[in-house]
Amino acid sequence: MKDKELLSLLQKNGWLLDRINGSHYILIKDKQTISLPIHGKDMKKGLETAILKKAGLK
Repeated sequence: MKDKELLSLLQKNGWLLDRINGSHYILIKDKQTISLPIHGKDMKKGLETAILKKAGLK
């Protein structure tokens, strides 16, 4: 999955973009934060799984 696809998936599920720090997008929802690296490439499977688990989507 591309990093921008994961960003749009998270935003569709209620995560809001709080700030951008370099190439990392910081998303917030219910006092939880997720740091999403945006480098224009496919995400590595382990990182993608970890972000989806933290977001409660997997």
